[in-house]
Amino acid sequence: MAAAAAEAGGLLAGAVGWGLLGLTLPNSYWRVSTVDGSVITTSTLFENLWQSCATDSTGVYNCRDFPSLLALSGYLQACRALMIAALVLGFLGLAAGAVGLRCTRVAEGSPGFKARMAVAAGALLLLAGLCGMVALSWYAFNITRDFFDPLYPGTKYEIGPALYLGWSGALLAMVGGSCLLGSCRAAHGPQDKSYSYSYHHGAPAPATGASAASSMGRYGKNAYV
Repeated sequence: MAAAAAEAGGLLAGAVGWGLLGLTLPNSYWRVSTVDGSVITTSTLFENLWQSCATDSTGVYNCRDFPSLLALSGYLQACRALMIAALVLGFLGLAAGAVGLRCTRVAEGSPGFKARMAVAAGALLLLAGLCGMVALSWYAFNITRDFFDPLYPGTKYEIGPALYLGWSGALLAMVGGSCLLGSCRAAHGPQDKSYSYSYHHGAPAPATGASAASSMGRYGKNAYV
């Protein structure tokens, strides 16, 4: 029961993490322009992987999509690919987990298949969290590098709230995948296997030689009267 609960908890954590990563991807506040050193701020810039937006003091904001994929920096294209891969891997991991958990009735008669699906679910969720963590950390690294570079000529940004949301989701996905991988062996181990025994209903073969002598010595003469 403990192993089954660990599997269910791992899948739940992976599902929540995958959902948070899904909310992070379209969020506009991956990075926000800094107000450090500014006395009067009339507008605020914020960006994500797809567009750049600006808002003024009245709350009106305008957004524009990045014009060309090939014109983007390499790290931005890599972050897009990693985040999309994280969502795809997470979805496949959740689908595999729904089959591999002991508490589900899918493929109930094939414990070996369910064990393999549970292992695959844990590995996929772990990879999904890792892809998301790499993408978010890489994006944050570029923000902090430009922020602390005194010779950087462009607009300086700070880490936006979307990155913290994504980090939480990636961590939950990795924890969920680790729980599935750690518990699947105990959940589908030898103690859960059902063994079948065959019984022979025919007359037993007569004992001969040393076996007969051993049987007579063990039971005595009265057993054969």
